[in-house]
Amino acid sequence: MSEQDYLKDISEIKNLMNRSSRFISLSGMAGIMAGVYAIIGAAVAYWLVANSGREYLILDGYVFRLILLDLFLIAALSIITAIILTTRKAKKNGEKVWDASSRRLLINFLIPLVAGGLYILIILQQQKYGQTGALMLIFYGLALLNASKYSIGHVRYLGITEIILGLICALFPGYGFWLWVLGFGVMHIIYGSLMYIQEKK
Repeated sequence: MSEQDYLKDISEIKNLMNRSSRFISLSGMAGIMAGVYAIIGAAVAYWLVANSGREYLILDGYVFRLILLDLFLIAALSIITAIILTTRKAKKNGEKVWDASSRRLLINFLIPLVAGGLYILIILQQQKYGQTGALMLIFYGLALLNASKYSIGHVRYLGITEIILGLICALFPGYGFWLWVLGFGVMHIIYGSLMYIQEKK
C-alpha cells in the first residue's frame, strides 16, 4: 500500500469523524434570509419609533409591544426558514437532521441564548433600555461561539464578530440600533453568502 493510499485513508477517516461529531448541514441561504428578515424588521422598528413622536427607543404602551412583536417575528421567521432549508440540505446530502451532533449543537446554542433572553426581559421589565442592543449581540454571539464546536467554522467567526459588535454597542449605546442592524442583518448576509458559496463548490 503506497503512502498516498495511507494519506487518502487517513483523510477519509478524518472526514467521517468530523461528520459524526459536527452538524454540517447548516444552510447558507438560511443565514442570508435571517439577515434579510432582520433588516426588514429593523426598518419596521425604525418607522414605528419615527412615528411615535419620540427621539429614542424609550417607549411604553402599544409602540413598545409592537417592537417586541417585530423582534419575535424576525426570530420566528429566521428559525422556520433555517429548519426548512437545513432539512432540505440534509436530505439532499443523505444526512439525518436530528441526531447526536444536531442535538449537541442545539443545546449548546440555546443555553447562552435563553439565559441572555431571560436577562434582557428582566432588565426591560425594570425599564433599563440602554444596553438592550448590546446584550442581544453579545449573548447571541456567545450562543454561536458555544455551538460552533459542533458545526462548521463560519459559525465561530460570526459569533466572535457579534460579540465584538456587542461590546462596541455597549461603549456607544447611541449607535445601538445601527450596530444591531449590522450584526443581525448585514453580518448574517455576509456569512450566509460565504457558506452558500462554499456549499456550491
